[in-house]
Amino acid sequence: MAAIAVSVATATAGWAETLAETLTYTYIHSGVVEQNRALLRAADEDVAQALANLRPVLNWSGSVRRQYGTAGANNLTSRNITHDATVGLSAEIVLYAGGRNRLGVDVAKESVLAARADLLSAEQSILLRAAKAFLAIRESAQTLGLRQNNVRVIRQEVRAARDRFDVGEVTRTDVALAEARLAAAVAALAAAEGSLIQAGEEFHAVVGRDPGKLVTPTALPSLPSSVEDAKRQALQRHPDMHAAQYAVAVQELNILIAKGAMKPTVSLQGTYGVTEEFGNDDFSRGGSVSLQAGGPIYQGGALASAVRKAMAGRDQARANLHVVSLAIEQQVGVSYSALRVARANKTSFEEQVRAAQTAFRGVREEATLGARTTLDVLDAEQELLDARANLISAQIAEFSAAYDVLASLGLMTADALGLDVPHFDPAAYYNLVKKAPVTRSKQGKELDRVLRALGKD
Repeated sequence: MAAIAVSVATATAGWAETLAETLTYTYIHSGVVEQNRALLRAADEDVAQALANLRPVLNWSGSVRRQYGTAGANNLTSRNITHDATVGLSAEIVLYAGGRNRLGVDVAKESVLAARADLLSAEQSILLRAAKAFLAIRESAQTLGLRQNNVRVIRQEVRAARDRFDVGEVTRTDVALAEARLAAAVAALAAAEGSLIQAGEEFHAVVGRDPGKLVTPTALPSLPSSVEDAKRQALQRHPDMHAAQYAVAVQELNILIAKGAMKPTVSLQGTYGVTEEFGNDDFSRGGSVSLQAGGPIYQGGALASAVRKAMAGRDQARANLHVVSLAIEQQVGVSYSALRVARANKTSFEEQVRAAQTAFRGVREEATLGARTTLDVLDAEQELLDARANLISAQIAEFSAAYDVLASLGLMTADALGLDVPHFDPAAYYNLVKKAPVTRSKQGKELDRVLRALGKD
């Protein structure tokens, strides 16, 4: 699917930060993303460890022994001191274990796929949170500007009311009404300043730095035209859905592993050892090769219980898959509903702003002619202020709901948004470790180079 571009406005003067730039910075510097990448690497290593169970195990052992003693016979005593060294090698490979070892590899691989889906889910969460933090800054900043302008206008109204009171055109009541409205406007301004500070703290916590001069986006991302189509797409591509599906596969394999524990185990063992005494030519060398087999007869019901427990885990995973699918569909429906409401509100508030602007101008003009009171002017201005504030909230809510829709579809990712970030291949590390390379192998040295580049050596 083609990347979804994040549309933003172009700054008219100076440098301005777009939403795409904020999301890019967040993605590159996010501790949440790095944390889940580390979890993915750990899951990749589980594949290597599971594969190691299919390979022979070779161990060595060594010892140096000093043996001494004193013996007596016929009034004669003798001391005996010997020194010897022993070196041994042992090798073992499991030939058959009821299929558990091979199934363990399959479980690890399915777990890797689930971890990749979890990584995408974490990426979505942090990018969505960053987008909302960006939009909250813009809403708070615009509201603050509106409140600041409102305080300036009301202060002018207070001065005008006082001047008119001095010449006897209005009463003291009119002046008090204007002063009360000014006090309320100052309180609202303080609240707006506090909201901006709180939005800035959220931005810093999510993005990792303070906001710059942010530019409100001007175009919404492309979305499916119908809710039904969106739900179908979400069930196909949402990372939470994929993770739940892989969890079911893991639990199915765990049942087979539990059943395999009831079957016999066959292994091949070999040993070789050398013992030599110091100070003489005495030595011994020898080894053995053995084929061993064994299996459970009675374990007090533990093995059968393990199978039933695995079945319960599978049933839980299947039920969770159903729950996740319903939750995804619900989120799509809720997000689209919020988007429709925000669009309707924006249209209504645009009309309200236009009407309130006209009304305010008319009431103010009539007040200069003595046909309106100071309270009428203040009421008209308050209505215009409320309409403008509601319009700002509706405009931001529309963008917020649009990105909620993207997240519900599984498209709030760096790739889907078309962010200018370094490409991350979730299979790159897996391909290096999937064959369980040892440290001195060619693959192991390449892996060391990658770890040094990641700063994880």
